[in-house]
Amino acid sequence: MYYGYGLGGFFWDPTYFLVIIGVVICLIASARVKSTYAKFERVRSHSGVTAAEAAQQILHGAGIYNVRIEHISGHLTDNYDPRSKVLHLSDATWRSTSVAAIGVAAHECGHAIQDARDYAPLRIRGAIVPVVNFGSALSWPLIIIGVLLSFNHFLITLGIVLFSLTVVFQLVTLPVEFDASSRALRILGDSHMLYEDELRGARKVLSAAALTYVAAAASTILQLLRLVLLFGRRDD
Repeated sequence: MYYGYGLGGFFWDPTYFLVIIGVVICLIASARVKSTYAKFERVRSHSGVTAAEAAQQILHGAGIYNVRIEHISGHLTDNYDPRSKVLHLSDATWRSTSVAAIGVAAHECGHAIQDARDYAPLRIRGAIVPVVNFGSALSWPLIIIGVLLSFNHFLITLGIVLFSLTVVFQLVTLPVEFDASSRALRILGDSHMLYEDELRGARKVLSAAALTYVAAAASTILQLLRLVLLFGRRDD
């Protein structure tokens, strides 16, 4: 059964609350990571090394010499590109000596180490990216076309299946991100690059960042649930 009703010329159905819940979860997670980063961005590390220098030390300490460290514009746009072997550090971290910046840089180094060690979830995530991009680009157009064509069950179902690939990607991303943070914190502690109290600050920053991936996964699952509720029980 498809349940919904018109309201003032606009379409509304109760399952919109699932989307709203997902948006709220993501907003809370985003606010948390920004506030946590801002707090520990003001805490300078005793070592005085910049995030870029820390990243270089971590990579070399892991025996990785084929990864370039480059500056990228933006705030917290840090990332590691396994295809080009480039670790990008944003404006917020590049020259910063803060506990937060070093923690973020170490996290990205964690991804580089995963790449060098052939970490399976990272390989799986990379392999499914083209399929996920294809599916996400076609899912909603197929669903909309299916609705317009008198609720064509095949097209709608195909759209939902393709959308579910995004959920798979989000779920595979979780262990990749958690493992990168775990590696980062272990290296920072073992190398004494951060004192114990500084390490606790870096852990809080990375934990807050991890919540954004959990929130993204939860939001996507809620959207998938909404689609299933809307169209899954419709009898054609």
